Amino acid sequence: MALAREGIREIAIGTVVLGGLTALAVWLCPWVAVVPAALWVFVIAFFRDPRRVALFARGELCAPADGRVRDITRLEHYEAIGGPAIRIGIFMSIFDVHASRTPCRGRVVSIEHKNGSFLDARHPEAGQRNEANTVLMDPDPPVAGPIVVRQIAGRIARRIVCHAREGDDLMQGERFGMIKFGSRTELIVPDRPETEIKAYVGQPVRAGVTVIVVQRSNLNAGVPRVRHREIQSAG
Repeated sequence: MALAREGIREIAIGTVVLGGLTALAVWLCPWVAVVPAALWVFVIAFFRDPRRVALFARGELCAPADGRVRDITRLEHYEAIGGPAIRIGIFMSIFDVHASRTPCRGRVVSIEHKNGSFLDARHPEAGQRNEANTVLMDPDPPVAGPIVVRQIAGRIARRIVCHAREGDDLMQGERFGMIKFGSRTELIVPDRPETEIKAYVGQPVRAGVTVIVVQRSNLNAGVPRVRHREIQSAG
């Protein structure tokens, strides 16, 4: 099982502390050893980093995070988009893979980090009030841009990791960061006549695999699906 490099410190600490407690419990009271051993396995499993390879047609945008679609909201005006937009919120439980991936191929225009609260990621105001990292992308045609991906901290998650930098050219499904522990990720796209939302509230999605938006403008009929190679991290 591949592990995320962002979790090296947590895995090392967990191994020393929980591994030590497990060994001590085995010596003193074997049945109690199940608790620290289970926590140790959880810490390691949380930072799993599975390889993802997917097929996409032109104009398809994939989920930027694993988890479950929490809400789909039409916004009258979103400043970074410069007009009406559609926001798809994905809630990640502590059992989901927490790597962040790009929804489409394109160039990073800007990255903005905002400090904030640590409300539960399912709270209606978590997206506005919590610590967040906003990545603005200029997508390759035929996807209409700009496209926004927001990494949002939750009650447990207190560290957002973003390896992407302004000016980076990223492939679709490329891994560019991680949010540690339970959290929320948002995909925000322009609300245009050709924008088709494929996701639905409650849908389980996988980052870099599940298609959740299609921009049908200027699509060529019969264009074959393209295989995108896996890239573990940006930069």
